[in-house]
Amino acid sequence: MIRLALLAALAWTAAAQKKDLLFHASFDQGVDAGVARGDKRLHTATSYQKRDDAKPGLHNPDIEIAPGAGKFGGALRFKKKNTKAVYYPAEGNVNFKSGSWDGTISFWLSLDPETDLEPGFCDPIQVTDAAYNDGAIWVDFTKDDKPRHFRLGVFGDLNKWNPKNVPSDKNPAFNNRLVVMKKTPFAKGQWTHIAISHKGLGTGKGTATLYVNGAAVGTTETIAEGLEWDMSKAAIRLGVGYVGLFDELSIFRRPLSAQEISKLYNAKKGLQ
Repeated sequence: MIRLALLAALAWTAAAQKKDLLFHASFDQGVDAGVARGDKRLHTATSYQKRDDAKPGLHNPDIEIAPGAGKFGGALRFKKKNTKAVYYPAEGNVNFKSGSWDGTISFWLSLDPETDLEPGFCDPIQVTDAAYNDGAIWVDFTKDDKPRHFRLGVFGDLNKWNPKNVPSDKNPAFNNRLVVMKKTPFAKGQWTHIAISHKGLGTGKGTATLYVNGAAVGTTETIAEGLEWDMSKAAIRLGVGYVGLFDELSIFRRPLSAQEISKLYNAKKGLQ
């Protein structure tokens, strides 16, 4: 009876996750997402500040699909420091709501930050309509720490939390918002799972939790400011300054529990 109950619970969890899955890009057959509630196509542009030349598809010779190199199947390989805009449109593919926004972002990375990354900050993912400090969710590798730290940043509208636009390196309020992992498991030839589970963003009581390899690293302080987006500009940005492999990007409409994230990490075939 216990075994049957456990199997039923696992099946219910899988069904619930499937229902709540908004977006999934496996990079097995190409760059277009296999599951999308909005535009499934990857786009490339000169920069995020200049997207007039944006067009669907991967148009950067320094980024490629690497068949068989992923955590599961293929992966997206960033061969050199990426300085172009490479993104999926966020509209429909994230559960953004102006007032209370919940969700989970999940993906896998494979790199050695100390030898693969080039100088400067590196953000494997940013979800925003403007910038890293203005209505944004991201993770990054720091530029000056030895070894590099891995951080989660979540910010509401810039004009509300930092109305004078004080530069980040001179603003304690910026660093106080981050979840920082100083000793990380990243290594060459090894895959690391990242999940960001957030709830209540825009309510004045929002929080987000960073998970690495199925374990919680930490939760942000309460995010007190509002969060408004121009959905025509909102994007799921990939590989900002990144060098390495990126695989299995999934976005859910709700904050997955610690147990569900652990199951994602331990799944033998990923979301298949």
